[in-house]
Amino acid sequence: MNPASRPFWLSVFLDLPAPTFDRTVAFWSAVTGYALSPLRGDHFEFGTLVPAGGDDYLRVQRTGDPTPRLHLDVHVPDPGAAATRAVALGATALADPGLGYRVLRSPGGLTFCLVTHPSRTRPPATTWPDGNRSLVDQVALDLPQDVHDVESAFWAALLHEPVRSFGDSEFSAIDRRPELPVRVLLQRLDEPTGQARAHLDLATDDVTTEVARHLALGAEHIRDHEQWTVLRDPSGLVYCVTQGIN
Repeated sequence: MNPASRPFWLSVFLDLPAPTFDRTVAFWSAVTGYALSPLRGDHFEFGTLVPAGGDDYLRVQRTGDPTPRLHLDVHVPDPGAAATRAVALGATALADPGLGYRVLRSPGGLTFCLVTHPSRTRPPATTWPDGNRSLVDQVALDLPQDVHDVESAFWAALLHEPVRSFGDSEFSAIDRRPELPVRVLLQRLDEPTGQARAHLDLATDDVTTEVARHLALGAEHIRDHEQWTVLRDPSGLVYCVTQGIN
């Protein structure tokens, strides 16, 4: 294993259409309890949601794309060496801006970045006035059947961790080291073909209480499951509120 390519942190970027950017950023700041940093970039298109404790791992970007999505930033000691390894694993190199990061696409079609920003302290869950806690703790990769196996193998190799299956469930997960802020969940979809996509999971002590808070802040309810509820944020991004903080 080349230590230069072993991730030491994961960040999640919410890539948001310009018309709903301000409203959606305010929504995620409210549901996480994280303050928005001053915007940065040539067009003030980037921001960070800063937790009260620990290092940040949620970021936002205003885009010209009408479709909202998210992507992972994989923090490594050497983005160049990690990019070379990622391409050997099946990724496609998209951009090398010469600013210390690389942009790539996974075999199943997910864009991601290799960066080297220092971070190491995982934030605690936010405790709300009613005593309920919540925390964005997972990125779920939604994988059609034709890309599930290759995409699962790619992300496990990229992150230098094995995949753990959950019996006959459609879910599996890549092992998460304790210092990483999010786990990568893998979901095999019923769709026979298609492009990989991703969504956030926000864990909580009590799903019913947490969902009510999100709805009051502007989320849209989609459907309920036994252990989680599916919601949509103001930009149209689908995400889940799940039972239990690990």
